[in-house]
Amino acid sequence: MKLDEVIKQIKPLDKEAMQAAKERQDMLTKPAGSLGRLEELSVQLAGIQRRAMPGIKDKAVIVMAGDHGVTAEGVSAYPQEVTPQMVLNFLGGGAAINVLARHAGARVVVVDMGVANDIPSADANLIRRRVGPGTMNLAQGPAMKREQAEESIQSGIEVALAEISKGADILGTGDMGIGNTTPSAAIACALMNVAAEKIAGRGTGVDDDGLKRKISVIEKALAVNKPNPKDGLDVLSKVGGFEIGGLAGVMIGAASKHVPVMVDGFISTAAAMIAVTLAPECRQYLISAHRSKENGHALMLEWLGIKPLLDFDLRLGEGTGAALGISMAEAACKVLSEMATFGEAGVSQVVE
Repeated sequence: MKLDEVIKQIKPLDKEAMQAAKERQDMLTKPAGSLGRLEELSVQLAGIQRRAMPGIKDKAVIVMAGDHGVTAEGVSAYPQEVTPQMVLNFLGGGAAINVLARHAGARVVVVDMGVANDIPSADANLIRRRVGPGTMNLAQGPAMKREQAEESIQSGIEVALAEISKGADILGTGDMGIGNTTPSAAIACALMNVAAEKIAGRGTGVDDDGLKRKISVIEKALAVNKPNPKDGLDVLSKVGGFEIGGLAGVMIGAASKHVPVMVDGFISTAAAMIAVTLAPECRQYLISAHRSKENGHALMLEWLGIKPLLDFDLRLGEGTGAALGISMAEAACKVLSEMATFGEAGVSQVVE
């Protein structure tokens, strides 16, 4: 199904289900509103799933990997070879996302969207949706062709729909790609019309000189490419990445099927900005797992109008924050469905 057709399938949240969930929350054995964000989250999930008693049983974190030509500008503290090495680590179950996903009871879905170096593995669990062997250097010209931007989003939609067809009722987003905080920051700068120094952070841990170089590269990329902030595909193609487009597609695809998406950190939020630019209705289906320590992430979340669940100073990516957020979403559903009401428990309610 083409992108435009998928976007047309995204509907507003179910207000009746949300109202019913809110009314039940107010009858549970606690002061109204005392569980804060858990209550708000349960109501949002009710609207997304279109039922007064939402539930989360089948969980998947989709980790998309891709490389970036901009690493040639010295914007990362790590070499590009780390991308395929970490993909193998994901497949072997040894990365932080594997640990936290196991803790949350979620499966990890690893997708090669465009890793530059071949991944020496015939692992059947690796989904190969390579758009190309990494993007071009966005400081010298467009990161990719517009057709490749469309392909990356389409691939993300298809991966999401495949997981939903297997039973997933919540998806988390994760990323792997050395250098990908640079295109993510460039996307945010383009869409928000803010200076690079307000968004760009240290990523993998670059020093002061590295940060200055990174800011300069982003400024150059924006000046050279002049991405159109009203055209999400133009922004993605000019200064984005294959895995970023893929994650945007995951969000759009999930929203079309009334499935919530737990958005990870800086890179996933840049993808969410692309997704919302293309499909404004999908914003309601997005849940921000956490506020990253990465510079500019808070501004990006404000632009999206999404309040993060956690603030743990995370900046790893991989979907680690999303895995933690999925646990919170499941908890919110269980509080709504398993907690007794005042009437059921025989507990006196507040005195009028």
